[in-house]
Amino acid sequence: MYQQFTVIIEREGDGYVSLCPQLDVASQGFSIQEARDNLREAIELFLATAAPTEINERLKQEFYVTQLEVAVK
Repeated sequence: MYQQFTVIIEREGDGYVSLCPQLDVASQGFSIQEARDNLREAIELFLATAAPTEINERLKQEFYVTQLEVAVK
């Protein structure tokens, strides 16, 4: 069985940080692909080892990724 999760990847220094906001699980890598693969592994390990109550508490069913315009002086 497969489940899809939203992933945010951003450059940080010489590498990339990856975040799954639905589970609040993060990882990193030296390339976008490595950060993505490492996050997949981290999510799989979390889902395999965490108690069902923790998964339910952390799993966000509704969240938004959007842009926000802010006045800068």
